[in-house]
Amino acid sequence: MEIKIGIQNIGREIVLESAQDADAVATVVEEAITKGTELRLKDDKGRIIIVPGSALGYVEIGAEEARKVGFGQF
Repeated sequence: MEIKIGIQNIGREIVLESAQDADAVATVVEEAITKGTELRLKDDKGRIIIVPGSALGYVEIGAEEARKVGFGQF
């Protein structure tokens, strides 16, 4: 799923693809905001993205999609 992270006072957002469950990501984001800890997410390529919880502007969690197979668009 696609996750977009907006950071306060920064014009660009961080966009990453993650295999994590949407509910798990929402829980980690909520914890980072309420406790003021760092937001730590892992993307599909194994990279870890760390953002201070106090700097978060918004987090957009995309819908989970099943992988499409084949060449046709349906």
